[in-house]
Amino acid sequence: MDGVWTDGRITVHADGSESADFHVHDGYGLVLLQRAGVEIAVITGRENPAVAARVRRLGIETLRMGSFAKGPLAEEILRERGLIHEEVAAIGDDLPDLEMFACAGLRFAPPEAVPAVREAADWVTRAGAGCGALREVADLLLRAREGHPAGP
Repeated sequence: MDGVWTDGRITVHADGSESADFHVHDGYGLVLLQRAGVEIAVITGRENPAVAARVRRLGIETLRMGSFAKGPLAEEILRERGLIHEEVAAIGDDLPDLEMFACAGLRFAPPEAVPAVREAADWVTRAGAGCGALREVADLLLRAREGHPAGP
């Protein structure tokens, strides 16, 4: 989430609450994927009500928050769905995401990702984190589906 769906910055308000900025193009890319029958799961190391609200608003049902041990969470989701690694794509930007990458057949990273994650990725997006990287991945996945347009 942070550093992929957002630019990685965290805004902490005087009352201690946090907010996050999301790009509308990224959100619509996720909507297009879901309309095409692609299930989205979100695994994030941080607990943030703004993130949970955004995930709910986009109609994403699978959300795991608050653990940097992303590999076991990803494996749990795969088991629940009866998926194998080759049926899964993942996007990440920092070291905790490498465990999740091990559970995916296709791995993406934004250009701001740490070097180890960029090296482990099959594709580094041209668009930046929080600035269209997620939409770029959505469009690539949709184009890869035979005969499916990348947009409306």
